Amino acid sequence: MRRLLFVLFLLLGWSSKAQCQLSPKTPNVILIMADDMGYECLENYGSTEYQTPELKDLARTGIQFNNCQSQPLCTPSRVKIMTGLYNYRNYDFFGNLQEGSHTIGNLMQDAGYQTCIAGKWQLNGLAFDTLSNQWEDQSRPNRFGFDQYCLWQLTQTVAKGERFSNPLIEQDGVLLPRDSEAYGPDIFANYILDFIEKNQEQPFFVYYPMVLVHDPFVPTPESSSWENPDLRYQSDTSYFKDMVSYTDRIVGKIRDQLERLDLLDNTILIFTGDNGTHRSIRSETTQGTITGGKGKTTDSGVHVPLIISWPAKISEAQVYNGLIDFSDFFPTLADLTQQKVKSDGLSFWPLLSGKKFKARKTAVVHYDPQWNQNVNRFRNRFIRNLQYKLYLDGRFFDLNRDIEEQFPLPPEQLKGRSKRVYKKLQKELKQHPFWKNAPQVSKSNHS
Repeated sequence: MRRLLFVLFLLLGWSSKAQCQLSPKTPNVILIMADDMGYECLENYGSTEYQTPELKDLARTGIQFNNCQSQPLCTPSRVKIMTGLYNYRNYDFFGNLQEGSHTIGNLMQDAGYQTCIAGKWQLNGLAFDTLSNQWEDQSRPNRFGFDQYCLWQLTQTVAKGERFSNPLIEQDGVLLPRDSEAYGPDIFANYILDFIEKNQEQPFFVYYPMVLVHDPFVPTPESSSWENPDLRYQSDTSYFKDMVSYTDRIVGKIRDQLERLDLLDNTILIFTGDNGTHRSIRSETTQGTITGGKGKTTDSGVHVPLIISWPAKISEAQVYNGLIDFSDFFPTLADLTQQKVKSDGLSFWPLLSGKKFKARKTAVVHYDPQWNQNVNRFRNRFIRNLQYKLYLDGRFFDLNRDIEEQFPLPPEQLKGRSKRVYKKLQKELKQHPFWKNAPQVSKSNHS
């Protein structure tokens, strides 16, 4: 009997979290994803309107990726970055993460990391009443690989409580008391800071899908209007600048905590955005005025910032101009943890670890928001390389000359390199299942 119990003990120990297998040099990972923040919102990407000194400094000590491609809308991006799969494989309803999906949380948990998610959830089946039972399920973040959570829109809809002033937040199975003086982004950030401190002796993974800078565009605690409680949900685009600044401030707080605990050098800190900026926002940049393109498949809808810092390995500022797709994050973390996974992405781990990297030549986007009629008219599929972009309906653009995609190049008039690229992109696009059964898309996507 003793021998049997001993064997069972060994088996249980082997199958539990593999913390004992992790080296003291195993890096922590923090993935921050701003909500509705296109690349044009950051100083280091050319913004002349917004102040983002912390993110600018992060880029000075890390890698700035100049061509990161998200999905055009929040939940499609979240499902893709969390699972490493194209949306046509596992995205079925707006606001839903399919039960049984293997996420970055599961991946890091399997590797022995302590895991945490804080911020915006919105993955319990928002669009369909038939999934209402999921809205009562507080355990979904745990099943998707997160030991701890502090979330908005888990089992409570936005109709019951907002995310900024007086927020409605659930934390580890408990609804937090409402507080008219509280600011949601501070609650999430403080939860993460506390998690980092409590887990400083072991490798940890933090996924922080922020609620900033999504509308409503309202005051932050640093805005003068915050002093008047009646104005805290009076939406005005003039507050967008304050929200960008507060996002930057929170990134700074997280870096300061890492530095205070002597964890900064061995922490991979990632900052990106889930899609382009809201269409009501016009931002001044060194390239001119850029209008937000959230929901669209043009550059302003899918071009997001990506900055990665890891002082232990990345000692000098670098700029990477190759394509990065949202499916690439999952296999990158799999390489870090030495796990084999099924993914549509290409790991960019060699870039972070200083090894030879074979860059991705093309990126494919299947975009079907699965929401309502107004949004669905923008569904689209395309493939692109750094210069050219081909849509499923045959529209072909030279992005170097036509970034807003106003003037499609007629296929019958193509010559030389552009003709060769068109044929190559078309051949690759035909390998995807949507080639045969997807409907023709509407040109209203470019209006």
